Amino acid sequence: MGVSGCGKSTIGKLLAQKLNIPFFDGDDFHPETNIKKMCSGKPLNDDDRQGWLETLNNLAKEQLTTNSCIIVCSALKEKYRTILNEGIQNNSEWVFLEGSFKQILDRINKRENHFMSSNLLKSQFKILEEPKNAIKIDVNLTPNAIVKMIKKELTVKSQFGLFGLGVMGKSLSRNLANKDFKISLFNRHVEKVEVDVAKNFKEQYSELSNAAAFDDIAAFVNSLQTPRKIMLMVNAGKTIDYVIEDLLPHLSENDILIDGGNSNYKKTKERNVYLKTKGIHFIGTGVSGGEEGALKGPSIMPSGDKEAYKQVQPYLEKISAKDKNDLPCCTYIGPEGSGQFIKMVHNGIEYVEMQLLAEVATILKAIGQNPDEISTTLESWKDTASSYLLEITTAIFKKKEGNDWLVNKILDKAGNKGTGNWTTIASAEFGVPSTLIASALFSRYVSFYKEERILLSKSFVTHSNSELNITTNDVLEAYQFARIINHYQGFKLIIEASNKSAWNLNISEIARIWTNGCIIRSTLMEDLVDVFKETTNILTDVELIEKVNQFKPSAKKVISQCVLNDLTTPALSEAIQFLNGITTEYASANVIQAQRDYFGSHTYQRLDDPSGKSHHTNWN
Repeated sequence: MGVSGCGKSTIGKLLAQKLNIPFFDGDDFHPETNIKKMCSGKPLNDDDRQGWLETLNNLAKEQLTTNSCIIVCSALKEKYRTILNEGIQNNSEWVFLEGSFKQILDRINKRENHFMSSNLLKSQFKILEEPKNAIKIDVNLTPNAIVKMIKKELTVKSQFGLFGLGVMGKSLSRNLANKDFKISLFNRHVEKVEVDVAKNFKEQYSELSNAAAFDDIAAFVNSLQTPRKIMLMVNAGKTIDYVIEDLLPHLSENDILIDGGNSNYKKTKERNVYLKTKGIHFIGTGVSGGEEGALKGPSIMPSGDKEAYKQVQPYLEKISAKDKNDLPCCTYIGPEGSGQFIKMVHNGIEYVEMQLLAEVATILKAIGQNPDEISTTLESWKDTASSYLLEITTAIFKKKEGNDWLVNKILDKAGNKGTGNWTTIASAEFGVPSTLIASALFSRYVSFYKEERILLSKSFVTHSNSELNITTNDVLEAYQFARIINHYQGFKLIIEASNKSAWNLNISEIARIWTNGCIIRSTLMEDLVDVFKETTNILTDVELIEKVNQFKPSAKKVISQCVLNDLTTPALSEAIQFLNGITTEYASANVIQAQRDYFGSHTYQRLDDPSGKSHHTNWN
């Protein structure tokens, strides 16, 4: 592509000969109406070009069924290129023959009887929208030199780079390779600790046979087609900043870095601003699915500059999981760090879902079930409360090691990587009562104090009846009740953050990409896709209201029995407390306001004063 006179046809023909593939000049495919219009001296408008561009797109699709081809077309506007690229983004490469107005005009003037006047050339430069995702070639080079450069870019260089080969990085690399992308892999070299990691990894899997492996940053970056697309799969925090600084000297303007780790959304925003000053695009991307999801198809949550995202969209959508309608569980989330914000909230919801299942297992154990029986009970719930976490918890309770169940041998100290902490902090900052997420997080913190728990257990007597007055169906309904409250709170945080940050997030679309690939996928999440098309408050949905009212008696029964028998169920208990609070028309906060006014003159508002005026009382 390029303006008239840049040498498209000459280069295209030569390149097609070198690559031994067909050559087509786009001008040969204009309909007769277009030709007549141009012959009469009238320029084509966008409507005239629409059918022509679609014809060229169909030509490209047809050629791809057997081999490939070179097509020459001015394609001066981005929307023209969008039409030409429709449905073949993964299989197309743009070559932009770039030169200044003076350079092109000089070339034209040296040709005898050339129709192009300087005025016509100026009009082409005026509408030219330079492609951001193209191999750019200086037209001052000789045709043979240009063809050599293009051939090298097309046949040698990789389309996508993966930086960091931890568990997730390795799985994503194999996923990309399995989708027929040519990729480059990088892992650092640390003497006697990390040596030839990328090379050894490549040799381990046949699908990586065409991948290029590096432990030298400069060679890795130079192996990629420009603008480069590099996904960073390294630990969140300072490591990301160190990696960015290591990469910057080797990057070029309009290259794209994709942070696929669990970075704090505020840091993503800062990095975005910083890299803009360097001419580099930054895409903060949440990735959920664990090792297996990353390999087979994760849920992907990219955010940042939308135009930059469009350049990596074909790669991310191709490797993502697919929903029930075969649509990718990957969508542009919004600006700044919004993608990593919703991944953070995803993890907060995940904390609660895990905690609820742990509490359910505690209750089932208390009513006399061994791990096999707990597994059988959980298995029986899949028709009414299906989820990935329920599925894996069912499997966990089946697993034996020797004559005992493995779960009984695991130390009861739960780890975390910080996202639950960040979600709780964000809830406080946005003024959203994400009480279940905080409860699940603090339950993990309590678990850290193993030695203290052992010590205190000797001093405080617990009272437990030999038989709890509850059924497994009561436990199921309490579990379902708490899950609805958890999802209400999680999405409430996303909605408030979107409103206060002016992100304009599509909540239904977020629920949709969480229906497969991610850790919190479930039938409830599938239901929420349609619910969020009608409301942003799931507790106003008629069907969910009916379910909450149906399940609440069982939740009250289960929780009261747990309290009476000293069973620890903080998340289940908090679900009841929160619903009671959020559905109380006149709450106890009037007492809080009176207390604040008494000791600090903080004032209060009155029910009998609709003006909203602040009042103060001398309480002595």
